Parts: sequence; C-alpha cells; structure tokens
Amino acid sequence: MRATAFVLTALAAVFLAFAQPAMAQTTAQATTAEFARLAAAGKAALAKVETFPNDGQEHIALGTAQRYRTDPPVAGNHWPIWADPGRYTQAVPSEALVHSLEHGHIVIYIDRPNAEGVRLLTLWSNMYRGMWDGLVVVPRANLGTGVIVTAWTKMLRLDDFDASVAAAFIDEFRGRGPENPVR
Repeated sequence: MRATAFVLTALAAVFLAFAQPAMAQTTAQATTAEFARLAAAGKAALAKVETFPNDGQEHIALGTAQRYRTDPPVAGNHWPIWADPGRYTQAVPSEALVHSLEHGHIVIYIDRPNAEGVRLLTLWSNMYRGMWDGLVVVPRANLGTGVIVTAWTKMLRLDDFDASVAAAFIDEFRGRGPENPVR
C-alpha cells in the first residue's frame, strides 16, 4: 500500500512538473493573442496621438529638477536612473520616467480606472518587462477615470480607459525609444 501511494505521489509530482510550464505557456499565448486582437481593434485611434519635439537626451545630476515642455513629460534631459517596468502604487519622479521613455518603455498614468483597466494594465506590465521595451504604470492624481499613455515624444490622453486603444498605443510605440530601439 505504501509503495502504491509513493508511486502515485511521484507520478503526480512528475505530471505537475511538466504540466505547469505547459499551462503557463498556454496562458501566456492566450494573453498575447488577446493583446494582439485588442491592439488591432484600436489602431484607428492612434490618429489622435500627439507628437512633440525631442527636447534632449542628456543625463542631469540625480535629484535635480527638470522642467519639461509637456505635462506629463514625453522627452527631455533626465536622471541617469530609470523606473523599471511594472505597476507602481506611489508616484515616480518625472526625471526617472523620462529615462524609461528613452529606453523604449511605455509609461501609463492612471488615477482611478475601472477594475478591468487595472486588471489589464497590471497584466500587461507583467507581460512587458524588457530592458528596452517594457510597460511602466504609475499613479497620477486628478485624472479620475482618465488615462494618459506616453512614449518618447508621443502622448495620448483618454477620458476613460479603453483597452483596445491602450493596446494599440503600446503595440505601436513599445521598444522604439531613441537610446536602443529594439522593435
């Protein structure tokens, strides 16, 4: 009886060891396919993206405040450190976020988006974590349900979170920063 229990336990462990990566891969493929579907559906809204001049790419001393042409900033001189991809619950200094944009990250500003928006932005910020093509989601007061999506020299303001439009912007501009374009 003990031998049978041991064999069943061992077989279950082997199954889980091989099944979990396969299940995770299937989930990742489904998530990627859904993202691609959303991005395709939102492409037309990219006509509303604003483009601004490149106001510099120099590093300034850490802790030095920088004035930017746009609010939130989409280009300009910045600190030598950046915000890694992910979803933040506290504000991140603009000078670090601009460096993230230069890397090719997308920075999305949120205040109180709907629950589906929070779920998708968290999922996407975990999906896109590359050094040169990530997604940074940060809080910004007084947006309400609005969202601001930014890339290097690009900005799109949305009155409410729209998954297809956000996905289209991310798909179009992620990984295209001037420091090391990878897409």
